[in-house]
Amino acid sequence: MPRRIAIASANPHKLQEIRAILAPLGFDPVGLDTWPDLDDLPETADTFEGNALMKARALYEAKGVLAVADDSGLEVDALDGAPGVHSKRFTPEGTHAANNRRLLALLAGVQTRTARFRCAIAVVGPGGETWDMGTCEGRIAEVPRGAGGFGYDPLFLPDETPGRTMAELEAAEKNALSHRGRAFRKLPELLARIGG
Repeated sequence: MPRRIAIASANPHKLQEIRAILAPLGFDPVGLDTWPDLDDLPETADTFEGNALMKARALYEAKGVLAVADDSGLEVDALDGAPGVHSKRFTPEGTHAANNRRLLALLAGVQTRTARFRCAIAVVGPGGETWDMGTCEGRIAEVPRGAGGFGYDPLFLPDETPGRTMAELEAAEKNALSHRGRAFRKLPELLARIGG
């Protein structure tokens, strides 16, 4: 019987990925839609791990359940690590299309386009709290390609799949190498750290 685990996210794309990553590990993730009375969780820290811990703490304190949260984003070397923790709100519109357009505009004429996706995962429960990180190295494409994934996936070319963006990968292939996949596969180890 899969173990039910609370994920501090209401993002349907993210939850779909997390379910696919965690199901083989024996977990049944449920999102924030399980608690419609819960207000938006805070994420005002200036680091991925800070935001992940903040969201997990808020869910744990509000509902008393072992809480798992993540915060992730794209770091582009030529932009001194931007958009970073502001990846989701890189533009006033905050849409995937607007964020991608801005990223391409800022990188116009830039030759060195190395970047990475980072995902911090945090667990908070009765036994304490802990966190870890997953990373996927790559570079930014010149134009968006592919219909899969979400966010910056159409622009991100992982080192492990030269010539194909994250959005051109099958879901299982993406989850095997993505920052989120690498972070969430550490969940059993994180739970063991806090006796969860």
